[in-house]
Amino acid sequence: MFKLAHISDIHLGPLPHLSFRELFSKRITGFVNWHRNRRKHLFGGTLDLLLDDIRERQPDHLAITGDLVNLASGLEIRAAAGWLRELGDPRDYSVVPGNHDAYVPGAYEKSMRAWYHNVCGDLAPAEWQENKHIFPYLRIRGKVAIVGCSTAVATPPFAASGFFGERQARETVNMLRAAGEAGLFRVVMIHHPPIRGATSFHKRMIGIRRFAAVISTGGAELVLHGHTHLNTVHWLRGQTGPVPVVGIASGSQGPGGSKPPAAYNLFSIDGSPGAWSLKGERFSLSPSGDDIDPESVDIFRL
Repeated sequence: MFKLAHISDIHLGPLPHLSFRELFSKRITGFVNWHRNRRKHLFGGTLDLLLDDIRERQPDHLAITGDLVNLASGLEIRAAAGWLRELGDPRDYSVVPGNHDAYVPGAYEKSMRAWYHNVCGDLAPAEWQENKHIFPYLRIRGKVAIVGCSTAVATPPFAASGFFGERQARETVNMLRAAGEAGLFRVVMIHHPPIRGATSFHKRMIGIRRFAAVISTGGAELVLHGHTHLNTVHWLRGQTGPVPVVGIASGSQGPGGSKPPAAYNLFSIDGSPGAWSLKGERFSLSPSGDDIDPESVDIFRL
């Protein structure tokens, strides 16, 4: 049995001091939003509780579906790189970026360069190379194929949309088909929910129909996403039946906010092609905010 844990939208804090030059951009809107709203409900200690609980359950791999930072300043990107190193061997966890990791023009490239060993595939070059496409990437762990996709793009103020383009779609289909022919359980990681209506218009994923076509033609067994800070399960049409599309609350969300408290998903994968077994459990922050509720929720039988 293969165990895969899933967290997202960790928004590492606290927000560092930013120069006037850094704030003279879209960052000013995020800066104000952080101080008015996010900092009241996002706590670093909450993320530590999640990770401690995950380690106790000893998953084989950890999926992180984006938004490691808030405003994608240089200080934040470097801090996130340090946090990733503390997690351990980058072969044991996989990352895809979110819109906050590409908050302003140029931030995406800086983030991917700093986090390269966490966002590259098994056969990628050993070091970052300029102007080389990282996504989609393929990682094979046991009987599981992990395909990482990116929707992270810089957007104007008051927008948080993502983009899934034609090139990435073609390459993702090829990866999924090859993984299916190899008899692997296919997990696709992406930040924005590839479901129409799952989020507001200005936060949507551009390319939802394209992504749906990728899943229906390439094949997959599970799709993981973040972005909404909600615990959700949707479905897309697959080659042999519905494919679960699972979202998760922010990994740093404390209790008492408008969004559900921090949580992580734990998937147990077993079986073989044509007879895969998938169990999904969700573990959430307790109402007191000082522990993880030991009682899991079966996310496929709500």
